[in-house]
Amino acid sequence: MARFVNPDNSAFQISLNSEIYVDKTELIRYTNSVIGSKDAFIYNSRPRRFGKSYTANMLTAYYSKGSDSLQMFSNLKIATDSQFKKHLNQYDVIMIDIQWFASACKERSKICSFISRAVIEELKTVYSDILYDNKCSLFDSLSKIYNKTGNRFVFIIDECDAIIRDPAFTESEKSEYFHFFE
Repeated sequence: MARFVNPDNSAFQISLNSEIYVDKTELIRYTNSVIGSKDAFIYNSRPRRFGKSYTANMLTAYYSKGSDSLQMFSNLKIATDSQFKKHLNQYDVIMIDIQWFASACKERSKICSFISRAVIEELKTVYSDILYDNKCSLFDSLSKIYNKTGNRFVFIIDECDAIIRDPAFTESEKSEYFHFFE
């Protein structure tokens, strides 16, 4: 099972097993409608403890090639949408939790390169025939994959504000982090 590239649907399954599960899959309908457009960059901003990680796990389970989620979603609201199966498990998903990276990185000043290296290492296992050069950046790696395969990526970034709200990171480190996602 991959951690960052094409993760499985187990994190969302935990939510479905909860007694207090609330079906929010109609967000997928909107997300599907903007794929391939300039509106495809979605930032889900809510107060802490209002379901952002749950949403990230739901989107990962739906889009990731890393699992077969048809049965998982078949009794949820999204299943009634005409585009339901068109996008289900059809994308290479890169799901990263910035809070995890921030706590796992030993040198705060290298958080962006730490994220890049971790994702590139997993991309190399999936696309070893394309990514055999150890000197490619994350952007170059994704470009090479797209140029060879035509595969599009869905990025899901959980806790994206973790570095901004952490006073241990300097303004310079926060600025580098902002530019990392441009």
